[in-house]
Amino acid sequence: MQTSTLRRAYVWQFAVRMFHWINALCIVVLALTGYLIGRPLAFSNASEASFSYWFGTVRFIHFTAAYILIFNFLFRIYWGFVGNEYANWRNFIPLRRSQWVEIGKVLKVDILLGKMEEPLPSTGHNALAGVVYFLSFLVFLAQVMTGLALYSAMSDWPLANMFAWVVPLFGGDFGVRQWHHMLMWFFPIFILVHVYLVAYHDYVEGRGVMSSMVGGWKFIDRPSPGARSRR
Repeated sequence: MQTSTLRRAYVWQFAVRMFHWINALCIVVLALTGYLIGRPLAFSNASEASFSYWFGTVRFIHFTAAYILIFNFLFRIYWGFVGNEYANWRNFIPLRRSQWVEIGKVLKVDILLGKMEEPLPSTGHNALAGVVYFLSFLVFLAQVMTGLALYSAMSDWPLANMFAWVVPLFGGDFGVRQWHHMLMWFFPIFILVHVYLVAYHDYVEGRGVMSSMVGGWKFIDRPSPGARSRR
């Protein structure tokens, strides 16, 4: 059995790391404020209702985080074409047979808790993670379309009005709001699974998966030629 040496590889560029953390913060803020918008809290006080603007503040925070998230994703799409090989858009769509083989290996480890016989060939995202991130991007698009569709009724901004056609497609505001709320639950579930699997792969592979999204560096296995381990 060959022994391996480790070398550092700069995987995640600063732009990718900033996208990741801005994206994470916006999703948490959107999920919390969105839940409050769907199920607002009732506060009793003796003052005029116009003096209590907490719900308006919640909506403002929700809309602000949404716009930040939209432009953050637009930047990430751009970076998928100009960034390094690990940020490339091809890593998120399984177009090669090797990616499907790797998806099978990752499922064996993640779902069946099998033993990882050798390091995965992917230095950046593994193939399964790439597919899941692509699916999360599609859910994000659906959230943007339904969210801006709901906002179009109270806004004259062209971006929001571009999606006014979504409302009649779903049979009215109620249907759009229901889908927008249901899709929101994808993200808390995604965060829980994502954090668990990142920590698990960091333990299984020992390649610095968690710290790499802070500093950008991973530890890559490179076999030492002619070196053999002793039993």
